[in-house]
Amino acid sequence: MEFFLRLIQFIAKIIYAMIYPLLHILLPRKSPSTIPPIRNQLVTLPLIDLVKLMRQRKLKSVDLVKAYIERIKEVEPHINAVVQDRFAAALEEAIRADALIAKATDEQLPALFSRYTLLGIPFTVKESCGLKGMPIRVGSRQRAHLTSPEHGEVVSNVVAAGGIPLLVSVTPEYCFSIESNPTTQKRCLNPHDSRRTPGGSSGGEAALNGAGASLFGIGSDIGGSIRIPSLFCGIFGHKPTGGITSIQGHFPGSSDANCRQYLQLGPLTRFGRDLGLLMQVMAGKNADKLDLMTPVETKNIKIFYAFGYDGLNGFLHSSPVFEMKLSILKAVKFFESRGCQVERTSMKAFKNSLEISLSSLVLLKDFPYLINSSNPNKVREHLIEFLKALCGKSEYSKEAIYFDIMRRVNAFMKSKNLEKYKAELQTLKAEFGQMLGSNGVLFFPTFTVPALHHNTCTLALWAVDYTLMFNVLGFPCTHVPMGHDDNGLPVGFQVIAAPYKDKLCIQIAGELETAFGGWIIPTPHELQPMDESR
Repeated sequence: MEFFLRLIQFIAKIIYAMIYPLLHILLPRKSPSTIPPIRNQLVTLPLIDLVKLMRQRKLKSVDLVKAYIERIKEVEPHINAVVQDRFAAALEEAIRADALIAKATDEQLPALFSRYTLLGIPFTVKESCGLKGMPIRVGSRQRAHLTSPEHGEVVSNVVAAGGIPLLVSVTPEYCFSIESNPTTQKRCLNPHDSRRTPGGSSGGEAALNGAGASLFGIGSDIGGSIRIPSLFCGIFGHKPTGGITSIQGHFPGSSDANCRQYLQLGPLTRFGRDLGLLMQVMAGKNADKLDLMTPVETKNIKIFYAFGYDGLNGFLHSSPVFEMKLSILKAVKFFESRGCQVERTSMKAFKNSLEISLSSLVLLKDFPYLINSSNPNKVREHLIEFLKALCGKSEYSKEAIYFDIMRRVNAFMKSKNLEKYKAELQTLKAEFGQMLGSNGVLFFPTFTVPALHHNTCTLALWAVDYTLMFNVLGFPCTHVPMGHDDNGLPVGFQVIAAPYKDKLCIQIAGELETAFGGWIIPTPHELQPMDESR
């Protein structure tokens, strides 16, 4: 354990413990939500139902795409999630999809949908994941002129399956924050409370999905960037097993083999039941490694759970709030009633979780820095730029500079200890994997609190190892929404399994969606009857 690193963490914990309740008083939640209610029933249906309707010729892609375009236009003024849309092109692609379906005979239709699993289905893309011809500035003024020359590989997999991309969504600068506050446009807002962040770095995707304006989105996660926004916005988000999805076409990235393990692209969606199909498509050539199509008997899954880290490590962390712990307990009781074996587990083996997590990022080769110059005193340069950012005088965001500083100073760790923590990671991976085995999952907090107030992430960031730890381990994780707290904010937790056992996480997510309702709706629906003639 690193003394100076943990001293900073403890000081941040004390300051945030004082500020958090104060913000509740000074910035009470707006009520009711400003997000318009959903009126088109098409926008409330999960992917698997929509595919079925299209196969039965009861739904046209054009109608579905129009429904989502209209919903995006309704909510965008309230969340600021869109970087750039491609609505006109999407409608043309929907017309072509409908023509393809109309041309097929009833006998040919199953083969058509077997080849194009997502034929005519609209989706959205985190800007950093790469959508051909669309911006890939990733929240940075330095990249404002850049567009993606090709689809990233995961985006390409979804498009090849017949999916229709609608837009690219906003990220923080270089994806270096758990707030989506880019320098290129207005900050992204949480659909449940505009005074709070939707999270980061997949904040735009989470806000769109949480507001019911995306059927599903492609996000990326190197330290919680799918799961934390999913928590904050009340949706499902899956971080796959390390190395399962390609990071080709993603910015930022690295040639380092470890980056291909830590950084993963995956789905964000309102519907837990859709995760399996989405992962099957996104994983592409690696899908067979996950064996997603083989059924799982829920009663055979062993449930381990913990409410946070233990011992001194747990003391130095901010403890998850009561509602987070309660969401885990509710799920544990539910599966216990279903005949599953449940066991509270110790996290004492994770005594150096923060050191292991941060050192893994520090050791990444070729991972880009935000600020690059010939200045020999780069730390001093960064500190000056950070102070300028605090005063609104920098071309960079303060959150991204803060992350840059952390890496420049080895996350306040002694250089000689970095390799020691790398070795400890391998031991922990073997021990933890053995505990979970082929049929075990861990219920663990995704984060310590619900959606953060804007401009507070630098204090709360010291809990990032609740998620980052499992990226560097390479274990699959699914965030599951589990209702609201007393302030109307979404709560939930992550489900973690051994490598290549993603389907256990996805199975648990589907069961909990059925039992507890899943997606948290910002504003109740005002549905109009569906047109049965379509």
